[in-house]
Amino acid sequence: MAIVKLQYEPINVFYLYQQLKNKQYGGIVVFSGTVREWTGTIQTKEIEYTAYQKMAIKELEKLTSEVEKKGASAIVVHRLGSLALSEEAVFVGVAAPHRKEAFAGCQYIIDHLKETVPIWKKEINTDKIRWGGELNADKN
Repeated sequence: MAIVKLQYEPINVFYLYQQLKNKQYGGIVVFSGTVREWTGTIQTKEIEYTAYQKMAIKELEKLTSEVEKKGASAIVVHRLGSLALSEEAVFVGVAAPHRKEAFAGCQYIIDHLKETVPIWKKEINTDKIRWGGELNADKN
């Protein structure tokens, strides 16, 4: 069964990785997204994440369920609140019998998380506040 969480505490990447280890899986793929300082010419000071938590958990469970239907195990943990530079914002881990399935499952989750899960990013940059990151940098 998948582990799906939204949390205000720092993400313990090592602990979550250990939860994926299992004798039936030969491949574990992990993605850890961190807060970066520079996006092109935009300098970020910090990021705040908010979510429609009940719906976000439901959507994350849908994503992990799709991966687990194919014989894998999945974990998704996303931070909420204020994050400093280099802190982990999201952890996605997939364990599968083989590396190909583990890579595909991890990519599926992170790509669809960005598209479908109601988690919002407020970037506090050196010049102004932007919602939604790089794609919306010139719209705010």
